[in-house]
Amino acid sequence: MGLKEEIEAIEEEIAETPYNKSTEQHIGRLKAKLSEKKEKLERQQSSGSGGGGYAVEKHGDATVALVGFPSVGKSTLLNALTNADSEVGSYEFTTLDVNPGMLEYRGANIQLLDVPGLIEGAAENRGGGQAVLSVVRTADLVLFVLSAFEIDQYERLREELYANKVRLDTEPVNVNVRKRHKGGINLTTSDRVGLDDETIMGVLREYDYINADVTIREDLTIDQLVDALQDNREYLPSAVCVNKVDLIDPGYVDTVKRDLRSHGIDPDEAVFISAEDGRGLDSLKETIWNDLGLIRIYMDKPGRGIDRGEPLVLTQRENTVEDALETLGGSFDERFRFARVTGPSAKHDEQQVGRDHELEDEDVIRIVARK
Repeated sequence: MGLKEEIEAIEEEIAETPYNKSTEQHIGRLKAKLSEKKEKLERQQSSGSGGGGYAVEKHGDATVALVGFPSVGKSTLLNALTNADSEVGSYEFTTLDVNPGMLEYRGANIQLLDVPGLIEGAAENRGGGQAVLSVVRTADLVLFVLSAFEIDQYERLREELYANKVRLDTEPVNVNVRKRHKGGINLTTSDRVGLDDETIMGVLREYDYINADVTIREDLTIDQLVDALQDNREYLPSAVCVNKVDLIDPGYVDTVKRDLRSHGIDPDEAVFISAEDGRGLDSLKETIWNDLGLIRIYMDKPGRGIDRGEPLVLTQRENTVEDALETLGGSFDERFRFARVTGPSAKHDEQQVGRDHELEDEDVIRIVARK
C-alpha cells in the first residue's frame, strides 16, 4: 500500500469511528499518525518537484494575500486598490504567477498579493496549488474574495488552507515539551484540560516522545494538540469581502447575508464591494488596516521636527520602543539611551521611557542616543 492509500485508509477510519470518550484515545493516535504521513507525503512531493521557487519577496510594512477561486475578481480588485506604478512585477513559479501591488494607506505601504485562483485539491498540489498555498502562508492577513453569487466557496477555501497548515483567526495552544534521557513521560495538565491523560499520552507516543516532561495548562482538542506537536502551522488573521455587488438586485442582499451567516460569517463584519466600479473600497481599506493591527509612529528628528509624511509603521503586537529601534536599524539600537514620547501612550508630553515602553497609534517619539 502506497503512502496516499495509507492516508486515505486512516481518513476513512477516522470518519467511520464515532467520537466519544471510549474512542477518544484511538482517534487521537489516528490523527497523529495521519498528520505524520501527510508531512511525509508533502516532503516527497516537494522533493520530486524540486521543492523551490515558492517564496515571495516581501515588501512594505505588511502583506495581504487575496484568496479566492478563479473569476471572483481578485485582479480587478488589486488594480482598483493599487497604483499601476507601484507594482513590482510578477513572481514566477513553474506555471503560476503571483501578482503583487502596493496599497498606500495612512502612510503605510501594504503589499497585496493576487495569488492564482485556488481550486479544490490545492493542498494535494492539484493545479500547482501547493505553490499558491505556500505564498499565503507568508502573508500577514488572508483576505477572502468571494463572489456575491457563490458564498459557499468560503468553506472550501478555508478547508484548503487548513489542509496546508494555515490556522485562521485563532492562537496556538501552548504545549510545553522538554525531552529527558529517561523516566518516561511526566504529564502535567490543569483542571481546564478536557482530554484525558491516556489520549494525550497516546498522541505523544505517536510522535516518539518516550521520555519527556509535558505541561498543558489550557483546554485543547486533539487537532490542536497535533498542531502544537508538529510546530509548523501558520496562525493568521482573516477578513472577508463580497465582490460583484453591482450585479445583484437589492432584494438579493438578504440572500447573500443569509448565506454568509450559514458559513459563520457575520454580515456586518464582511465588506461588500464592487471592484469594477469602486464601491466599498474605502471600507475595505479600513478593514485591512484594522485587521493587520498597524500603528503609525511619527519620528521627532533633531533639527527637522516631526516627520508626519513617512511614519514608522509597527504592529499592535510588536509595538515597543525596542521594536521601533529594530525597525529603524542602523546604530540606534546600540547607541540608545532613552526615548521621549508624546501622544496616546504617554502620561504627559515628552515622557521619558525605556525600551519596553508600549507605543500606540500616532505617538510622537524622539530617540536620545549616545554620540
